[in-house]
Amino acid sequence: MDAREQACAFCEIAAGTGGARVVYEDAHTLAFFPLAPATRGHTLVVPRAHSADLWAMDETAAQHLFRTVLLVGGALRAVLRPDGMNVINSAGAAASQSVFHTHVHLVPRRPGDPMGPIWPPKGAGFRDEEDPAADALAARVRAAIGRPGR
Repeated sequence: MDAREQACAFCEIAAGTGGARVVYEDAHTLAFFPLAPATRGHTLVVPRAHSADLWAMDETAAQHLFRTVLLVGGALRAVLRPDGMNVINSAGAAASQSVFHTHVHLVPRRPGDPMGPIWPPKGAGFRDEEDPAADALAARVRAAIGRPGR
C-alpha cells in the first residue's frame, strides 16, 4: 500500500480498519453509509482497490463498480421507495470530489429533502444549440472515441 492509500479513508474502510455501516461487500467493491449523509439511505459505493477517480480505473474494475451500483441502488429503491435517486460520481476537485478514491453516491430523493437541486436554474446554464463551436467539439469527441456518430 503506498502513502496515498495509507491516508485514504475509503481504503481503510475497504481494509476493515476504518469504521463504517457497510451494507454490501464483495471481492471488488463495498457499499456503506457516509458519516454525513445528504438524505436517509445515502450510500457510497467504492472499489476495494485504490484509484483516484473513475478515469484511473480499468474497464473491468469499472464494470465491477457499476454492477454494485445497480445492485445496491435497486435495494435502496425496494427498501425506501424514494421518489427518485441521484447517482453521482465526481472526478476531480473542480467537480467537487473531496475524497480522492473513486466513489459513486446513491442519494435517494424526495420532494423538499435537504439535498436540493444539482443543476443550475432553468435558463441559467450554458446554451449551445446553434453554436458552430459545439458542432466542432462534437466532431472532435467522436474522433477521440474512434467511432462514427450522427
